[in-house]
This record gives sequence, C-alpha cells and structure tokens, in this order.
Amino acid sequence: MKALLFIETDGEKALGGSLELISAAKALDAEGTAIIAGNRDIADTVADLGIPVIFTNTAADCDTLTEVLSQIVREQNPDIILLANTTLAKDIAPRIAGRIGLGCVSDVIGMSKTDDKVIYTRPAYGGTVLEQIEVDGTAVVTVRNGSYQKPEAASNAGVTEKEVEIPASVVKTKIINIVKEISESVNLEEAEVIVSGGRGMGNAENFKLVKELARVLGGVVGATRPAIEDGWISRAHQVGQSGKIVSPKLYIACGISGATQHTSGMSGSNYIVAINKDEDAPIFEIANLAIVGNATEILPIMIEEMKRVKSE
Repeated sequence: MKALLFIETDGEKALGGSLELISAAKALDAEGTAIIAGNRDIADTVADLGIPVIFTNTAADCDTLTEVLSQIVREQNPDIILLANTTLAKDIAPRIAGRIGLGCVSDVIGMSKTDDKVIYTRPAYGGTVLEQIEVDGTAVVTVRNGSYQKPEAASNAGVTEKEVEIPASVVKTKIINIVKEISESVNLEEAEVIVSGGRGMGNAENFKLVKELARVLGGVVGATRPAIEDGWISRAHQVGQSGKIVSPKLYIACGISGATQHTSGMSGSNYIVAINKDEDAPIFEIANLAIVGNATEILPIMIEEMKRVKSE
C-alpha cells in the first residue's frame, strides 16, 4: 500500500497532528511519502523521522495547495492520501477528491486493514455512535488529532525538491492581509493538558479557578459554549462541535454537564476527570474519574495540592 501524507505547517514548524500521520501510515503497513510546501527546513526535520519528503516551494493558500496536491496525487497514484483534520485540510481534502474522482472520509479516529481493504472509523451523530466506512479505490482521509502517537526520530529518509507549475486560473482567492487576534495563539488541538469550565462554574470570578488550575498544570484553558456566551472567556477556547476537536492526555471538565455538543469534541481524550455536583450528569458516563461535588469548592483544593506536589 502506498500513502501520501500532507504535512501541514504554521510556517515555522510542522503541526503535531500532521506528524501523527506518519504513525498512521505505519499502522497500515503503508509505504509513506510526505509532502511539505513552503519551508525547506521543516522538510529536513520531517525527513529525520524516517519518511521520504517531497518538498515544493509554493504558497500555502487553499487554492494553491489543492492544485499542488492534486498534481502530485496524479503522478504518484497512491492508495490513500492522509491529512490532519485541520480547518485547512477540511477545505482541501474534498476538493482534491472531487477534482480527481476519489473517495473522501473526514474526522477519522482509527484505521484498520482487512483483506487489503482499509476500514475507516469515525464518530457520527455528534459522537454518539462510531461508524465504519469502506471506500472503493483511493481515498482522501482527514485524521483527527491525537488518534495516533507522534513518531520517533529515525534515520533521515531524504528530501526531493519538486517544481510545481500553478496555473493562474486555479487561484480564485488572493490573500491581501492577515489580521490575527491575540486569542488565536490558543492551541487547544495540540495541548497535552486541558482544563475546561462550563455553566456550572457559576460566574466569571469562579471561572478564574479553571484558568488557575490550567496554569499550575501547564495546560490550556477550554470552555463550553455557555461559558463563552456569558463572556467568561473568548471563543478561541471553545471545545465541541462548534469549537475545537481535542484529544489531550488529560482533560479536566469543571462544572460541565456533558451535552453531546461538547463531549463530541473531547471524548477522544486519553484520561478524563469530571467534576460536577449532579451525580447523574452525562459527563460521568465518559469520565475515567468522576468527582461529585461543587467545582468551586473542589478546584481550590486541587490547585493547592498540585502546587504542593510540584514544589517537592
């Protein structure tokens, strides 16, 4: 099996979710080749992970990348094309599939091979069920961050530079300027520890406890939509269907009931701690550790205990 992996970057480094694709290809016993656009240094770094890299010095906008990947897919004729399930990839993947006439599966959390057929597992209906999909022929697949481990360093597999001609007609959108808010620096997708707060925190003052615990643990603050709509924190911190899909090593849910809209965005976490005063809260159904009690009383104790442990 031959796999092409699009390694997405932020201009300075490869995104963690993209690097996980190397492990995903290995899990399928696939012969993988990575594609990187724009930064040669990143290409060399990825090649050090033991996968050959095709590097092209082109722009990283959606129209250009769609054309670049489409051309390389036609040349390489792979059995599977893997992308991390990012905002950019969600735009690119279906466009490649439609342009070449391939199958497309999004938000995959697992892949298995049976009789030379790949079965893709993805959450459906807000994460309440898992569906398994089989695609005839080549498939373009986006993989949810955290579904696979990041690869370890290996011998350098080499970088091949490739010139790709981009017809002016394929670039429909021109980016004139980018304005970034400070809040955009929040990186929930790659965080290993997330402490999230919901409506059960009561008010903005109590929500500061969530921020403090995240700080002590070296984690990132998450939130449900009610907490954001009440103005306790910016929308960049939202986890769930209308926010970010996350899969940290540790997820602490504070005052969160466990509505499907939220849990569908964090159910892939390795270990979930839930704090809620309602012992029948749905969040407890997916929690590894359930703490029944008022989060505003429990969090100060946790914060002090974590500070004590870290000081030892």
